[in-house]
This record gives sequence, structure tokens and C-alpha cells, in this order.
Amino acid sequence: MAEIEREAMEYDVVIVGAGPAGLSAAIRLKQLDPDCNVVVLEKGSEVGAHILSGAVLDPSGLDALIPDWKEKGAPITVPVKEDNFYVMGEAGQMRLPNFIMPPLMNNHGNYIVSMGNVCRWMAEQAEEMGVEIFPGMSCSELVFGDNGEVKGVVAGVFGLEADGTIGPNTEPGMELHGKYLFLSEGVRGSLSKEVIAKYGLDNDSDPQKFGLGMKEIWEIDPDKHNEGEVTHTMGWPLGTKNTGGTFIYHLDNNQVYVGMIVDLNYKNPHLFPYMEFQRFKHHPMVAELLKGGKRVAYGARAVTKGGTQSMAKAAFPGGALLGCSVGLVNLPRIKGNHNAMHSGRQAAEAAYAAIQAGRAGDTLDEYDSALRSGPVGKDLKKVRNVAPLNSRFGLLGGLAVGGFDMWCNTFGFSLLGTLNHGKSDAEATEPADKHKPIDYPKPDGTLSFDRLTNVAFSFTNHEESQPAHLKLTDASVPVDVNLAKFAGPSARYCPAGVYEFVEEPGSAPKFQINFQNCVHCKTCDIKDPSQNITWTTPQGGDGPNYPNM
Repeated sequence: MAEIEREAMEYDVVIVGAGPAGLSAAIRLKQLDPDCNVVVLEKGSEVGAHILSGAVLDPSGLDALIPDWKEKGAPITVPVKEDNFYVMGEAGQMRLPNFIMPPLMNNHGNYIVSMGNVCRWMAEQAEEMGVEIFPGMSCSELVFGDNGEVKGVVAGVFGLEADGTIGPNTEPGMELHGKYLFLSEGVRGSLSKEVIAKYGLDNDSDPQKFGLGMKEIWEIDPDKHNEGEVTHTMGWPLGTKNTGGTFIYHLDNNQVYVGMIVDLNYKNPHLFPYMEFQRFKHHPMVAELLKGGKRVAYGARAVTKGGTQSMAKAAFPGGALLGCSVGLVNLPRIKGNHNAMHSGRQAAEAAYAAIQAGRAGDTLDEYDSALRSGPVGKDLKKVRNVAPLNSRFGLLGGLAVGGFDMWCNTFGFSLLGTLNHGKSDAEATEPADKHKPIDYPKPDGTLSFDRLTNVAFSFTNHEESQPAHLKLTDASVPVDVNLAKFAGPSARYCPAGVYEFVEEPGSAPKFQINFQNCVHCKTCDIKDPSQNITWTTPQGGDGPNYPNM
């Protein structure tokens, strides 16, 4: 596509991604300068279509950005009124007393929300201020300036042939240039990944660590509903060797969010994260809650969990990484939206000051410094050892030592200093012959569901004639290496059933990519043990269409 001549539009700031980080940046820029020319490009069919989060929202980020959000009618109306923590066994559970939990784990003052709806509301606020927001506009490549800086993106390419070539119905898209480009693509965004590699932004940081988050929305019996109740669990079904946990949040309208995060540093390639999630719902406590209810939506997304040690440098020549493009989730709190909002606000303030000083296309080092020394850095510093401790000691040891370290950090010190992460999540995967296969119960169709049935409840859709957006570096690796050595883990780690090994009598297995099913979680890009799969953005508007995730 490089040979195509495209029209170009000029802006002060170009923002990729209409999530909480990108929208916060857009709003803050307009607060600082109503004449600032800002555009937000969103690959989803509408703002919020690709937003999936737990979510219990710490409102501190929004308080700093829009202090009167309540008066402005933000869809943030269900305060947390009850906090529960359980360690689960297969047939029962043990509640951990709230008083032993570090203060930062307290959800008092937080809200159960749909971040998709929060982002829709934030987009309305931004548009009222004059921000241009274009949904259905995938940004497929970066545009570089004469000095090697990023000066913009290519957006709106449609109608490529299946082999990636230009056809009679191809729309070449256009270039959008800015004095600064903000990448707020969420976890493992394709442009962010390219920028990090090009400028070596992660040279001084540990490997980023990830979890796979899966979530369903259920409508349940009103007699069992307890609006404002927040429950977190750990233990069964993942056991003590694999880390992760689950959440059950009671929002309004007799609905509950039920979800699981499986840390992607698991060793056993036979592990099937999606089936672990389905099995969780058969625990007696959960099954009783959901009995008589119905699932109304499903989705999945990777989450960052590396903390401060894994944060790439957030500023690069011509732009900045925002939110989960940097990796700002507070792992034990399972919260990152407040930090995403803080990062967007701080990036906007740095860009505004630079533009006022006549600068453009340089590195906003002041943003990176503010991110690490401000509320985001302080939030993440207290929990920096939780993920490394979980990796080293598993569930029980990580819980005990990690809890102790968080208590110490509450008082401003840590006996452990700062622990480092070891291998990447891909490197953590061990050969299949070191582990036993796991026998998972068949979904019953009432509490648990097969993947393809559930994917229908993500309302995902991709134009099938376009090039597959999931790229293989070497087409032989899935069968010759990953199937032979690791028992084909892509058939299990994908929560949407995109990858399968098709075996026909008398012929070798074939690797099949059903990209139409993809919910854009990016797990394949992260967990593939050979790092042979690259997730790229499909044409605009394609992917999941989450209603109120």
C-alpha cells in the first residue's frame, strides 16, 4: 500500500483509540485550548463497541478530568456497597475477612460500571467540545516524517483483496497528520507494538506480563440480585500452580458481570482458559446465583499485569503511548481505567505545553516523567511485587507474601525492594510432554457454553473477503513446531475458537484460521510459544459489537 498517493488532513493531535485514555486526552486538550484541532480514530463500529472491562471503576481519574461528572449525567450510578474475597475449593469456599486485606483493596467509593457506556458518554462530552470522532476507522499503518519521527497514521483502508492486493473496490484511505500522535489502542495494539520495537521503548523494562480476561453478562433472578455487591475469588478451578482469579459484580437491572482472568504465564500448554471459565460457573456458590438466569453477552480481552517494571517508555519521537498501550493496570485491584484516564490527561497537558512553545514532532519526555511520578506511578508502585511473587510462589505463597508486601507499601516501604519478572508469557509455555492433558467437562448449555455458541453473544463480524488480519510469520510453524512440541496450544488459548488443527484421513494436519470469529483479545499475539502470530487491525468497523461491556 506504500505506493498509493493519499489525501492528507492536518491536526494538532491525532488520537488512535476511543477508550478511556484516548477520550480523556481529547477532552483535556479541548479544556486547555478550545481551538486545538483534535481527532479521535476508533476501529470499532461505534465508540464502545470494542470496550471490555470488569469493571469496578475508581473515579479518581474522572474526578481529575471532569469533576462534575455526576451533574453531567455520567452512567456511573451503582456504588460498591459490599466487598467479598473468597478462596475457592471445588465444593466450597472460604471467605477472607476484609480487615486482613490491604487498604488499597477496599472498593469503598468505587462504582460498578459498563466501561463501554462510560466511553460512549465521554465521547459525547468530547464532541460537544468540538473533538472530531470517527468510528469504523482502523489505523493500519504509521506515517513517518523526514527525521524518523511519527507524524501520523493511515486510516480508512477498505476493500483490499483477500491476498492483500489492491482491487477494483479498494478505498485507499487517507493520512491524518498531527503535531503529536497519541496511541491509545489498549493491550498489545498493532501500532503501539511497532513503535515500541522501532524506538526500543522497552529496552530498559522487564517483559510485559498479561492475563486473558473473559466475561459474561447475566440476567438473574431478582431475589438473588444484590446491587452493588462485588465478589473476587481465587483458587479453584485454576488451582494453586496457575494464577488468576474471578469476579462477580452486581450492577443494576438484575444483571451481574461474571468473569475470569487467567494469567498467561501458565506452563501447561494443555490448559484451556475458556473451559476453566466455564467450569467456574458450576461451583455451587456460582451455580446457585446463576440458576434460572440467562447469559446475554460474552467477550474476552487480554489485560496487562506487569506493573511498573514492565512499563515501556511512554513517549517517542512524535507521540505518546496512553493507557494499556503502556500497561497501567493495578493487578491486585484489577483496575486500570482510572490510570488510563490519568495518562490521557497528562499526555494532553504535555502536548499542549509543547505546542504552545512552538514544538512539534519531538519526544514528550515530560509526559513520561509525569506518568511515573504522578498518581499512576504512585498507584502502581505499591503493588509492583504482586505479579512476580505470584509467578514465583503460586497462589498461596503469592497471596501471603504479596499481601504482606502490599501492607508494607501502605506505610511507604518494602522489604523486598522491586522484584523483576522473568520470562515472557510465550517463553513460559513448556513442551506438552512435561504435562498431562486436562479433561474438561462438556458444557451443559445452561450454565456453561461451547466457544462458538458464546462467540455469537459477542456480536462479532468480519467482512470475509478481506485479508486475514492474523498473520503468520512462517506458515509451517503451527504444525511442525507448535503442534508437534506444544500440542497446538492456539486451539485452546484463543477464547473465540479462531484457530484449529484440521485432520483428514490420510493427510497431515492443517492449521486453519477462522479470523471471522476474532474478538480482538490479542492473546495469540502474546501467548504463541513461537511468537509466530501477529495480530493486525482488520478493516474499520469489524470485530465485536459489545452492547454494554
